[in-house]
Amino acid sequence: MSTTVIESAIMLVAASAAAGLLGSFVVLRRMVLAADALSHVALPGIGLALLLNINPLAGAMFALLAGTLLIWGIERRGRLSTETIVGVVFSAALALGSLMTSGDELIHALLGRPTELARWELAIGLGAAAGVIVFLTIRRDQILVSIVSRDIARSMGIQLAWLDLQFMLAFAVTVGIGIRYLGVLLMGSLVIIPAATAKLVASSLRRMMFVSVSVAVLSTVVGAFIGAALGRETGPPIVLVAATLFLVALLRKAKR
Repeated sequence: MSTTVIESAIMLVAASAAAGLLGSFVVLRRMVLAADALSHVALPGIGLALLLNINPLAGAMFALLAGTLLIWGIERRGRLSTETIVGVVFSAALALGSLMTSGDELIHALLGRPTELARWELAIGLGAAAGVIVFLTIRRDQILVSIVSRDIARSMGIQLAWLDLQFMLAFAVTVGIGIRYLGVLLMGSLVIIPAATAKLVASSLRRMMFVSVSVAVLSTVVGAFIGAALGRETGPPIVLVAATLFLVALLRKAKR
């Protein structure tokens, strides 16, 4: 097995582990639709990076972080929900990104296509995945309290605006490190489907987090292998594997 394949596999597992863990909180916070739409904000960044002949993933990460700050800022100053603001930003970003890219470049941006990793990309990606996992582990209790009752969270001295921003930035980073494998259309699915599967079978949050990460990693590894064997984009096979596992869990729950 070549060094390039090993590095890609390591990056894939790290990205999917972060996505699975994050997804547990996304599902509990009922941010499924908003989380899926937020990943599309990366498309204009990819298009701009291609026009400037720089790394597309750098452009995607910049757009995601900028979009997250924009959404957070509008939410704090307006009376609209996060889902509404994300929906508006998502629509504008998707339209702008589609104008800036075309042909195979657009297909790869939308559905994902693994490319050779530079050493600095691997280092930054692993560091970012580790950062997301550490953040969610450390702030887990505060996030859960904010889900149960924001009034109680405020009474405990939790800075909800800051916590919300950190959570959204964690999502943006997770999307950024996994976007090469699933693309902007499907990366949100890797966050949502494993967590939804875990919610069906888990009896506690700890178990839900473990199952979600396991399903995400298994889906990406198997899906990436299928995509490589068929010579197709990796995003659709990964999502189909995850959806199949969800269906199996749903059928087992229905029988019980």
